[in-house]
Formats: sequence, structure tokens, C-alpha cells
Amino acid sequence: MSSSKLLRGTFILTLGTFISKFLGLFYVIPFYWIMGGAGPMTLYNFGYVPYQIFLGIATAGVPLAVAKYVAKYNAIGEYEIGRRLFRTGVYLMLATGVVSFIAMYALAPVLAGLQSIEGSGYTVEDVTGVIRAVSFALIVIPVMSLIRGFFQGYQSMGPSAVSQVIEQIVRIAFLLVGSATVLYILHGTIVSAISIATFAAFIGALASLACLLWYFFKRKKGLDALLRTSKGEVTVSLPSMYKDIFITAVPFVVVGIASSLYQQIDQFTFGRILTWIGYSGHEAENLLGIVNFSAQKLVIIPVSLATAFSMTIVPLVTAAYVRGEQENVKKQLNDVFQVLLFITLPACIGMSLLAEPLYTVFYEHDPAGIQILAFYAPVAILLSLFSVTAAILQGIDEQRFTILSLLIGLLTKSVFQMPLMMWMGARGSVAATGLGYTVSVIFAMIIIRKYANYNFSVILRRTVLMLLLNLAMAISVLLVYQGLTMFINPETKFNSMILLILCGGVGALVYGYLSLRLRLFDKVFGPRAATIRRKLRMKA
Repeated sequence: MSSSKLLRGTFILTLGTFISKFLGLFYVIPFYWIMGGAGPMTLYNFGYVPYQIFLGIATAGVPLAVAKYVAKYNAIGEYEIGRRLFRTGVYLMLATGVVSFIAMYALAPVLAGLQSIEGSGYTVEDVTGVIRAVSFALIVIPVMSLIRGFFQGYQSMGPSAVSQVIEQIVRIAFLLVGSATVLYILHGTIVSAISIATFAAFIGALASLACLLWYFFKRKKGLDALLRTSKGEVTVSLPSMYKDIFITAVPFVVVGIASSLYQQIDQFTFGRILTWIGYSGHEAENLLGIVNFSAQKLVIIPVSLATAFSMTIVPLVTAAYVRGEQENVKKQLNDVFQVLLFITLPACIGMSLLAEPLYTVFYEHDPAGIQILAFYAPVAILLSLFSVTAAILQGIDEQRFTILSLLIGLLTKSVFQMPLMMWMGARGSVAATGLGYTVSVIFAMIIIRKYANYNFSVILRRTVLMLLLNLAMAISVLLVYQGLTMFINPETKFNSMILLILCGGVGALVYGYLSLRLRLFDKVFGPRAATIRRKLRMKA
């Protein structure tokens, strides 16, 4: 396969993933308006968070593994092995999907009982209905994901990219139109509207599956022609291959559902703790909606961006480690951490400083939401570090520690959840999450230092410099913000948008200028800095 075709395929898949994530992040604005606040978002998450955990277990990393093995055996002309793996994978994914659906549907009353908040206005039966509405998607999505993996194994990224976008468009359209219709035309209940919103996952999955099947039957003639040229010189035991798949995939699955597991702890404990210390059920429900949906959707934006940039370097770490190139491993690790911190630190600090206009633009001017977002934003730095350190552990073949890293983080979160919430209220839950990720990241870094023989001294020095630059940026943003708010009221969406553009622009200019002037940009991005400096006519 030519490098230009490979790059084109990678670009198409990346573009499709970006569009899909963009839609997934920004549909919350109209959805929040339709639902009328953060409270109903809690009910939505009562169904969606357990669903994401069940989905991770149902797929178990098989679609990604199928892509890898199909590509591997296609490369040596053994097309029959890849096709057999695909056929058996379809049956396996159908079975795990149906079993997961039955399990989630049957366990819905139990999960509802564990998550329900007394006095919130939602009964256990209401939550049960929402959980069961979303569980239907488990029947379809594992098989759909496997077909995407099959096409990717043939280096055909178009079907995956197109189906991702179609899935999101159909899901979001059904979610928004369906919930608005129930509430404002049929005059139904919030519970009915949320059930329709979660059932949208099933409708989106069906649309994506239909798209993929269209691609498959359209290309089947060509795929069958390749199958007839299969060499048949290699014999592979499918049971042993599936054993390898599951052993390799478990850490990836665990990392993929890490955020959902943290959210699930909140949904089991948050409401009970707040009502126990004196909050009403309605207040607890509203605050949980802010922590686990409204604020979380915003802080995940810089996490996704920074992790995407840094993850592109992780395969280079893996390749250098496998070849035993110790110095190259250290260089690549330096690059990973520097790129991650260079992007994440200013984004999260800026989000914390501008929490008021940011929350107002996306949702409404809500003092509780603004306060939680300002507190939550810096925690996103830890979320990014967890994702990257987990990927590095897999890259240096120490994925067994990935699971241990997550488990001690979840244990920390569980232990400190109640005392911190008794002390800090809703923000205590965010603090417990931050503490959990901190423990996981420190543990992972100790393992990386030991097994990759990596010294973090360079990163520590660069982090200190980045923090100083971020301090200068923060001071400039605060001064501009305080000055502007003397004339511009941040309680309206339009005014908040103006504040975000002006203050965010000042922050970006200050951080960018100082990074170039003090050569931090050179250290992080290498020769590109000289080109930028030349275009800006800055002194070399």
C-alpha cells in the first residue's frame, strides 16, 4: 500500500472521528435548553454511564484487534484467515451484544435503585425505564464496531469515517427532535423525553450498521476476488488468536471506560452523601447533573484535543522500545509529555479563569455550574496525563500495570468521596476524582521510570517554565476580564461570547508570544518554531 494512500486513509478516519466528537460535544447546548436545566441531565446519565461500561465489556476490544489481525494476514496474502476471523467475530459480537443487553435490561431495577436520589422527583421505576431504553443499543453496536474494524484491516477508512458521522447525526437528530416533540408537542414528561434521548443510541447504531452493510455488499465482489487469491500457507488456531486478543485488549477496554467508572461512583454515592448532609433531593440531582454532564462535557474538550496530539507520538515510543533504542524512547517520551502539557495547561487554566462566560455561553448563567466548572477544569490535566501514561504503559509492554493503576485510582476516589464532599459539598466529588487520577498517574510514572529507565527531570524543568508562562497568561487574562466586566455584564450569552473571544485571545497571544520568545515552543515542537518566528518577524 502506498504511503500517500495510507496518509489519505488516516486523514479520512481522523476527520470522521473529529466531526463525530465535535457533534458529540456540542449537541449538549440545544439538549440542555430543551430539557430546561442540569437536573434532567442527571437522569440521562443514570442510563448512559452504565451503558458505556456495558458496551466496553461487550466489545472487549475485539473490533480493534480484528482490524490489526486482518491487516497483518492480508499483508502476507492470507486473506482467508482474516475472513474467518471476521465471520467468527460477527457471531461472537452478536452473542456478547445480546448477553450484555439482557444483563443490562434485567439489572436495570438494581442499577436504578443504587443511583436514585431520594426526593429528586424521579422514582426507581423512572430510572429503570431510562436504563432499559438505552440498553437496546448493545444489540447492534458490537457488530457494527466489528465491521468497522474489518474495513480498517483492509486499510479502507472511508466506511468507518462515514458511518461514525452518520451515527452521530442520526442519534443527535433523533435525540433532539424526539425529546422536544415529547415535551412541547405531546406534552409528555421529562422521564419520557429522556427515555427517547437515550433510545437514540440504538437508532444511531442502526443507521451506522445500515451504512456499513451497504459498503460491505457494494465491495463484496472485490473482497471475494481477493479471497480466491489467498495463499493458504499459514495455519492459525482461532481459539488461540482470540485468547491473545482478549489478553491484549483488556487494558485498552479498562482505560476506555475509566471516565465512566469514575462517573458511576458519583452516581452511586453523590446524591446520598449530599442529602445526608442536608441538601434537598432536587438540589443534589441538579448538582450531580452539573458535575457529571454539564461541566464534564466542557472539561473533556481540552482533554480530547491534547490527548489526540500526544497519542500520535505513542506508536513511535512503542517502535523505539521494541527495537531497544533507549535514547530514542527517552526522546519520544519527552515529546509526548511536553506536547500534552504545553496544550493542556493553558487550555484548562484558561477554562477555569473564564468559567463564568464559558458556562453561560454553553448553558446559562448558573452560579453553581460556574463554580464547579472553575474547580473541575484543572482536573482535566490529570485526566489527560492518565490517558497518555496508560497508553505508554501499553507501548512498553507493561499493560498489566494499567489495570492496577486505574484500580488504585478508583479506590482512592471511593475512600475520599464522602469526607471531601462533607467538607466541600459538590466540589468534593471533583476533588476526589482529581485525587484518584493523581494517584493513578504517579503510580504509572513510577512504573514508566522503572521499566523504560526514563528520568522525568527534563519534563519537571519544562513544566516549571510552562507554569511560569501560564502564570503570566493568567494575570493578563484576569486583568482584561476584570476591566471588561466593569462595562460588559457576563450574565447574557452574547456578552459572554464577547468576553470569551477577547479574554481568550489575550491569553493565547501572551502564552504564544512568551513561548516563542523564551524558546519553549522550540523545545516542544522543534524546527517549526523557527518558521513561525520568521513569519512573525521575531528575532531569531
